[in-house]
Amino acid sequence: MILPIYLYGQPVLRKVAEDITPDYPELGKLIEDMFETMHSAEGIGLAAPQIGLAIRLVVVDLDVLAEDFPEFKDFRRVYINAHILETSDDTESMEEGCLSLPGIHEKVTRPTRIHVKYMDENFVEHDEWVDGYLARVMQHEFDHLEGKVFADRLSPLRRQMNKNRLMNLLKGKAHCAYKTKRVLK
Repeated sequence: MILPIYLYGQPVLRKVAEDITPDYPELGKLIEDMFETMHSAEGIGLAAPQIGLAIRLVVVDLDVLAEDFPEFKDFRRVYINAHILETSDDTESMEEGCLSLPGIHEKVTRPTRIHVKYMDENFVEHDEWVDGYLARVMQHEFDHLEGKVFADRLSPLRRQMNKNRLMNLLKGKAHCAYKTKRVLK
């Protein structure tokens, strides 16, 4: 089932998400619904707060990038109770966008390598270092679990330059090709 994506201004996007347990109600269905929602919106990652749930659950599907990045062929992952434990000092700037901030794309500087701990959909624990593009995607999605969006990482000047776009999102003025949940006026 395709779920509405919560847009900038929704309070759930500012909450720190909580860990879940294997007995979370209908977790398997929720994961599939998140993948379906993400695919219908043409995204590559989706965090549970973006569908209104303040839980530590993220889905990522990078298969669409496989033509340019063969290592992402059939790359489809679920991250449960994910936490970034450490980051490298090396950083890189790259343009990012977000399904919760439609129409806004900006360069964001992030560490190039991260140490993460998470569980997969079978609640098998993983503790690993991740680098490159996947590290960026994970940081972007895991920010949602901490109540942050990529616009929070922009310089004051770039935030100011996007002020009108952000205000329009707060006013419910967003044009999307996917189902959304806008801020109530």
